Amino acid sequence: MGPPERRDAWDPDRYARFRDERRAPFLDLLALIEPHPGMRVVDLGCGSGELTRLAHERLGASETLGVDSSPAMLERARPLAGGGLSFAPGDAGAFAGRGYDLVLSNAALHWVPDHAGLLPRLAACLGEGGQLAVQVPANEDHPSHALARAVAAEPPFRDALGGHVRRSPVLAPEEYAQLLFRAGFRARRVRVEVYGHPLAARDEVVEWVRGTLLTDYEKRLAPDVWGAFLARYRERLLAALPDERPFLYTYRRVLLWARR
Repeated sequence: MGPPERRDAWDPDRYARFRDERRAPFLDLLALIEPHPGMRVVDLGCGSGELTRLAHERLGASETLGVDSSPAMLERARPLAGGGLSFAPGDAGAFAGRGYDLVLSNAALHWVPDHAGLLPRLAACLGEGGQLAVQVPANEDHPSHALARAVAAEPPFRDALGGHVRRSPVLAPEEYAQLLFRAGFRARRVRVEVYGHPLAARDEVVEWVRGTLLTDYEKRLAPDVWGAFLARYRERLLAALPDERPFLYTYRRVLLWARR
């Protein structure tokens, strides 16, 4: 058994450093949704709330609930509440509301295991004609993600983590299409998009991943061990990436939409 999780490692400012780049997949996801007046929406894994607010306004929703497990993110989100938009703590994978017109989740459900079991649970949150719109990262083969797993398996980090290695539960696009069909959705769309994010240099990939994937290791490690982990990750990643300026960080994502 690994050590207990230490703290909320999410840093809203670090995450927001690449705000524009992270916004692009969300806008593509939003474009898949069929809006209608007075929608009741839940955003699972809402983070700091800016994109939840954007969805609430663009969809003309009467009620939108943003749910997130990070106290730091929710603290940043709460000033955005009002006009039918609210935020609450919660586990995206355990949400059990009913009668929603839209279950939305952007770059969050890759933290939730067992997607084969998850999608039917999300479908059960929807009323007749309700929609599901989800975007999940699928970049596990990129060195930015593969090398995080490799470093976690090195000593002394392997022992400090109790053998834990972060592995994504994200499935192949074809599997999501089958799951949506079996869950009873009458209309379905699943697509893969590879986003190209121009960064000033390859070093910025470290900061990008530090704001997301690496939080899973940071929260499990003592500060001194975490510092050594980050230094080793940086060393291995920079050795694996070409020294190009600007540097194009490619990021593969799966977007899915369905209607009951």
